[in-house]
Amino acid sequence: MTIPWHLYLPIAGNSVNMLLVFAMGGIVGLLSGIFGVGGGFLMTPLLIMIGIPPTVAAASDSNTFPPELIRQIEEAIDVLQQKHPEKKLFFAVRSSAWGEDSIHSFAGQYKSFLNVSADQIRATYKKVLAGAYSLSALSYRQQKGFHLQELAMSVACQTMADAKVSGVIYTMDPLSPENETLTVTAAYGLGAPVVEGEVHTDHYVVSRTPPHKLCGFKIVRKTGMLVAAKKGGTKMEPVPEDMENNACLTPENLRKLAETALLIERYFKRPQDIEWAIDHNSELIILQARPLNIRPQPGCSAGDIVRESADYPVLMTGKGIVVQRGVAAGKVFVVRHHEDLSEVPYGSILVAKHTSPRLARVMRKVHGIITDVGSPMGHLAAIAREFRVPTIVNTETATQIFKTGDEITMDASQNIVYAGNIKKLCYYEFTSEDVFEESYEYRLLRRILKKISPLNLVEPNDKNFKPSGCETLHDIIRFIHEKAVEELIHFGNTRKIHSDSAARRLKFDIPLGLIVIDIGGGIHHSKVLEKEICPDDIDSVPMQAFLDGLTAPGMWSTEPMSVDLGSFMSSLTRTSYSSSDAGFRYSGQNLAVISKEYFDLSMRLGYHFNIIDAYISENLNDNYAYFRFLGGVTDITRRSRRARFIAEVLERFNFRTEIRGDLVIGRIKKLDRVRMMEKMRLLGCLVAYTRQLDAQMHSDDYVGQYVNVFFQRRCSYDNGAENTDFNS
Repeated sequence: MTIPWHLYLPIAGNSVNMLLVFAMGGIVGLLSGIFGVGGGFLMTPLLIMIGIPPTVAAASDSNTFPPELIRQIEEAIDVLQQKHPEKKLFFAVRSSAWGEDSIHSFAGQYKSFLNVSADQIRATYKKVLAGAYSLSALSYRQQKGFHLQELAMSVACQTMADAKVSGVIYTMDPLSPENETLTVTAAYGLGAPVVEGEVHTDHYVVSRTPPHKLCGFKIVRKTGMLVAAKKGGTKMEPVPEDMENNACLTPENLRKLAETALLIERYFKRPQDIEWAIDHNSELIILQARPLNIRPQPGCSAGDIVRESADYPVLMTGKGIVVQRGVAAGKVFVVRHHEDLSEVPYGSILVAKHTSPRLARVMRKVHGIITDVGSPMGHLAAIAREFRVPTIVNTETATQIFKTGDEITMDASQNIVYAGNIKKLCYYEFTSEDVFEESYEYRLLRRILKKISPLNLVEPNDKNFKPSGCETLHDIIRFIHEKAVEELIHFGNTRKIHSDSAARRLKFDIPLGLIVIDIGGGIHHSKVLEKEICPDDIDSVPMQAFLDGLTAPGMWSTEPMSVDLGSFMSSLTRTSYSSSDAGFRYSGQNLAVISKEYFDLSMRLGYHFNIIDAYISENLNDNYAYFRFLGGVTDITRRSRRARFIAEVLERFNFRTEIRGDLVIGRIKKLDRVRMMEKMRLLGCLVAYTRQLDAQMHSDDYVGQYVNVFFQRRCSYDNGAENTDFNS
């Protein structure tokens, strides 16, 4: 009896040798047991090698769809069809595998299908999934070090673009990146033959600099083009004879392509390899974008870069702290107020006073960031590292050195900023190879980082600023931090004091009527039992600095205040501001809650009210100061002028300010101990200087005049000179 060793497989559509299949099964089972590798993963390529179609080998073509998935696919098709009732829709069904089109392009390794009818989407979906197990794809993944658990495939279904012309654009010339050009290839019809190298294409070289002039071109004879078949699928057709030798693209097409491609490059912060199409309505459609891998060219050494940079003036060096290394070039845009963020142009170097989380709004637009104030461990620092934007913080003087429109090159790797655009330095940075990024560990860390680093809770006043709005660990930390600071700010208002011995009256030359409550280390140990203390008994670092400023020569006025009848009547209609809740033991009195490093002040002077909350330690990441000023005896116009005066002074000292009518709020944080003490002395000077200033604000011109007088007094104070004439 003859044994039929060849068995016909109806689904696969061919015959296989059963002994060979059994042998492969045994070997795969043994290897799976020894190495802990999935048997299906090993068996799939072996089946493909003996002639089993990939979709069957991957057990995808014979598998049935889950009913829920079928329902969702059909609903999605219906939604799209309702948007385009005038025509029957066809789709591009494209691979979207884990890691595809990232630093690893996987170009041509997976399957995509064009002009697929709605009733063929499920079958085509299976074919795309099976493409993940092709020999070429598996070999590519193995060479790039991808682990088995990284083998995952999703499928994108897009409405089919009716392409008249298609092609590819590189945002940089891979062979000569220093040429400052983009390269474009184009052909008639759909783009698949262009990327597969199956048709002749026109070639264009376009300047990266607006208005993107044509630098060179080569027009070839184009005889065939891929088009969408009416009933689905694609077919090759001859190009009409009168079009064979014509250029596919017009100058306007090239300009639009260049603008769009560079916009994508700025967004991803890397040179890009972009597939595109122009439809019969002349609309540009971006089909796909992936990083363009450019390697260093011979002769472009670090020594060459140093010599090239030597010809450019150095504007700033060694200042501040580098948060994210890298090189960026562009025109400076100085942000003075948060409203300026809407005007930030693409490709600019953003210069700001503070590292506010609000800057995250423009992180994709800017090439680099430099700030006067900030910490390498703050919120913006985390976002800059996430987006890989070269960033230098805490320079102290960046907003004074750089002006909007200045063209600069910042080398955040060396902490140097040059005047002008050093192209070689930028291209050297672009083409430097980072081998670590190709490792499995790096990819794993990037995936983990997506659950840690992104910041979504930026604005505390936003309705989504609540626990349920937290999507990452960074969001959770941000929320806790903001709420903790709010509690500290109102600590003196809400804390109930149960011991009379905790409260001490401050004996002071200035009539403050201040009660001091020590919560630990704020008063010298020899005075802990005293009911009355003097400034020399204060050990609280922020309070000491505040009192120094409060008593600075020329800041406190003892002259009678001149108030007109209207302002006086206005003051009678307002209740005095209270620093505490009803029932609080020290209600109506000025109160300071202190420790060695902490200071919370609630103080009413006449008809205006101050809140100061500060923490100063050796750890700059913990340091902050909050200042709030409200009210006055005069009408709202004069009080608002005084508020503008206060805000302008605070901004000159790098405080982040908010102003609403006569309310001013100032914040600063993450400075070292010495600089934080300077800010507290400033606040002391401000409280003293502005006590009756609203009565003097007769016109808007007085705001600037008093700002100048204040800074003259500050200079005199800092230099040790005395000036007691308040109205000079």
